[in-house]
Amino acid sequence: MASTRITAPAKLNLFLHVTGKRADGYHLLESLTAFTEFGDELDIAPAETVSLHITGNYAGLLQKEDNLVLRAARLLQAEAGIMAGAQITLHKNIPVGAGLGGGSADAAATLTALSQLWSLALPPATLHKIALQLGSDVPACLLGSPGWLTGTGDNVAPVAIPPGGWVVLANPGQPLLTADVFRARRGSFDALVTLPAQWENIPALAAWASAQGNALEAPALTLMPVIAEVLAALASTENCLLPRMSGSGATCFGLYAQQNHATAAAAAIRSAHPGWWLTVTPLKGAAHGQAQ
Repeated sequence: MASTRITAPAKLNLFLHVTGKRADGYHLLESLTAFTEFGDELDIAPAETVSLHITGNYAGLLQKEDNLVLRAARLLQAEAGIMAGAQITLHKNIPVGAGLGGGSADAAATLTALSQLWSLALPPATLHKIALQLGSDVPACLLGSPGWLTGTGDNVAPVAIPPGGWVVLANPGQPLLTADVFRARRGSFDALVTLPAQWENIPALAAWASAQGNALEAPALTLMPVIAEVLAALASTENCLLPRMSGSGATCFGLYAQQNHATAAAAAIRSAHPGWWLTVTPLKGAAHGQAQ
């Protein structure tokens, strides 16, 4: 196999509930996850040993030696009982500590790409087991398409969402650690949600998701109050169907039915907040027509 490039897409939580806590301290979650066309990119090439090179605006914030990409490669080697190599270049486009599952997406993409490079035929259950060892978000990222997440992240089932949908991702330029947000969480747990059989279109999906919420938003706001400003900026844009913080923050997203709506919203926010990180991207795997 020649060198190949694979995208590690950014993950969104269209809603996120904390439904309980196990005796071992792990929280129980419920979430509808989706992915964007935007993400990190990995170049994978055959080599005698496994190596990692990181480029991009956020490369300096990552530790190469304990990166999830290398951990994923080594766990895959151990599971397959091989010592094959690969030269991996990670182009880091997703901000670090952003609530977009960047590191988890990188690990999942590594498992997928190296399985192909090394001609492995490991069953999905085995890759899922490896993913769980790497982090609670990695199984969802291994699926790489809309999913219904329960448990500690160990249970992920595919979900069909309507085609279309564009998002504006907005981050105030500050990282926020997931562990800190969970430690700051207070109050009762969320009730379980009933998943609809289907949604007619993106506005219907947004309306349903807006009735849920993100249970980590309140603790995140105590640690980083500017998140409220980001959410307000998205909510104030015309045609925004759903403004929401993703994951544990600090990135928030606005969901729009059309590309031109998202592009106009991003332009307005960028003008008012030039220091924020912004990008416009379609939801992954959906059919997108021309902007109207």
